[in-house]
Amino acid sequence: MTSRNAENPQAGQPGGPAAAPAPAQRRWPVLAAAVGLSWALPLLLDATGLDVVLIPVLVLAIASLIRVGGGLLDRLVVSAFLLCGAVMAFGLLFSVWPWGLAPVPGAGFLLTVVSVCGWLSGRRPHIPLRLRGTDALVLGTFGVVWHYMHHPLADKSITERLAFFVTSEDRMGHFSYFDGIHHVGGYNFLHQEAAKTFMMTPSEAVYPQGTHFLLAWIDVLVKSSTDGGPAAEMMNRYLLYVIGAYALLCAVLVWAARWIGGPRLRGWRAAAVCATVMAVMLIGSMSTLVERGFDSEIVGLLFLAVGLALLVRPAMGRAEFALVAVAGLVTVTFVYNLYGALLGLGLAAVLVVHRRRFAPRRGLLLTVLAGGTLLAGLPSIFSVLTKLDVSKTSNLAGPMVVPDRPVLIGCALAALLAASLRANRRTATGQMVLVLVLGAMAMLTLFGVYQTKTIGYLSYYFEKLAAAGLVISLISLGLVGLLLTPGQQAEGSPRRRRVERLLQSGLAAVTALALFGGVQFGVPSGWTSFADRLNTTSAFHESPMIKWAKGGGRSDMGPPARALVGRDLKDRPGPVIALYSNDSYLNLKSTFLAQLLNHRAGDMVALYEIFYVQMGGPPTAKDAQKREFATLYDTSLVHLKKALAEGPAAPTILVGDRTVADRLTKDLAKAGIAASVVYAPLPAH
Repeated sequence: MTSRNAENPQAGQPGGPAAAPAPAQRRWPVLAAAVGLSWALPLLLDATGLDVVLIPVLVLAIASLIRVGGGLLDRLVVSAFLLCGAVMAFGLLFSVWPWGLAPVPGAGFLLTVVSVCGWLSGRRPHIPLRLRGTDALVLGTFGVVWHYMHHPLADKSITERLAFFVTSEDRMGHFSYFDGIHHVGGYNFLHQEAAKTFMMTPSEAVYPQGTHFLLAWIDVLVKSSTDGGPAAEMMNRYLLYVIGAYALLCAVLVWAARWIGGPRLRGWRAAAVCATVMAVMLIGSMSTLVERGFDSEIVGLLFLAVGLALLVRPAMGRAEFALVAVAGLVTVTFVYNLYGALLGLGLAAVLVVHRRRFAPRRGLLLTVLAGGTLLAGLPSIFSVLTKLDVSKTSNLAGPMVVPDRPVLIGCALAALLAASLRANRRTATGQMVLVLVLGAMAMLTLFGVYQTKTIGYLSYYFEKLAAAGLVISLISLGLVGLLLTPGQQAEGSPRRRRVERLLQSGLAAVTALALFGGVQFGVPSGWTSFADRLNTTSAFHESPMIKWAKGGGRSDMGPPARALVGRDLKDRPGPVIALYSNDSYLNLKSTFLAQLLNHRAGDMVALYEIFYVQMGGPPTAKDAQKREFATLYDTSLVHLKKALAEGPAAPTILVGDRTVADRLTKDLAKAGIAASVVYAPLPAH
């Protein structure tokens, strides 16, 4: 059967357009007061060091004017999404005006835009206060993921936390973009010469910077200053933002599946869908995105989930739809332009599926969307026309996070089954899911064929595109949930019916967690020995997220990080090279960290030759047994000299072993190479 409520943006939406307060008259004194308050509030909060309060103020201000969603959580999600789009889009302006990312001008401008838009719309501020039972699963997902991902950082000093920050080169690179935006006061690609000091060229021109700009804007409000402070403290805050973004991604996927289900998805069926998505994210491989340092991918998947959910079921008026569509284009392409094609597919599909609904003022809507598309594509166009080699980049190799194939394929097939049934095929939501899943499968297949033909295997970006496919599969479970039979309404008093619905929803959630999350709630799992079962109560405890929570993601950079933070690296005339180990990769990361602490990651362009330097630490018993160990110093010295020859200035070389430091001092002096070699042993604890 079909449901008119599922396709009508006003039906079944308490607090939506049908239930909104009557329009207010446009009065000039009201506009003047609103604009005045838009600047007075940021000035007051900045004077008291509470600029971070401006974030919820902006979210609530937008939420009070839009008419999307019948519940409080829906409204807040959409308003936060629009705010992120506005920050990234107006960030182009912030990058070139004289105040940069200063809290008062930026927040005052954004609040003024909201005030003017509200005045022009004639809407009275209104926020629905209705809550849904499954809001607990959405918020609970965020809470659980944050608890486990933040757990290894709890009670740790800032220096100790660096072992979790420096888990990959990608994280260090992402932080350098964030650091650059802090210093240049805007997007790095608009300040390329200045930005080259803080990151490895050509990153300032070619890498999408939406994530880093948004986090830098948030960080300025958190600090109530454009000065980020010591680099180690900045790294700590940045890592917390990334962990928060991943927790938000997991929660948003639960919310998006529920949104796509619409008003028909309620009760125990909604609980089953939400808990299933929650369970997959708790136990799956995606949590390793944090450990691998795939920060932009995390944020890109987050915005992709929200944008596609709102396009699949655009339960809103034309004005809100235009805002949501443009916000989706901007956030996704500014953050991770690879996913822009999927967002574009969803936008094209919704304009076709809902063509009758958007027929009035179609020309104006298409003009707005065309302008939004151009705006969203500006950074990508700029990078392609300057330094980005698209064909070479698309086949890059690197560490990969492989999405769970059974979940990806199984959920996609389940979504296709649900969308192909006559009852759902006749609805716009069903048609959108069908187009989106088939389109995503086609894109993934074509890209896989392209990589196989060109490089002979599936590489780095294939798995990143597969992660987007997993997101689409999971949020499409909202439509699958409608296949479940709701059953007859409980009889008896209203209180009895509420209690019964609550028990059914709780049982559905527990069932989904047990089936798909390996959560057996204390019951030993698997055919193991009695002793093993005493130590392992659930398969959930073997998931990547729990391993991270137990400290499994900690890098071997702990001692070098403490050594580097404990030294004064400021005002050095040249780069700092850190050779604390005979492991070349550890030396590379130590050197990279030294440049980040000195806000000079741009020096790493020449210093990447350190990847081949295998000296600096005392020889271990295992090293002494190797026949080739004696030649490692000579080979490493060749690569070190090459790095020094390409470096911008005479470096300071920190060496963890005294014997190596003394020998290196003599060899560099003999070769006439200007460098300051310092014996810098690792701290004992």
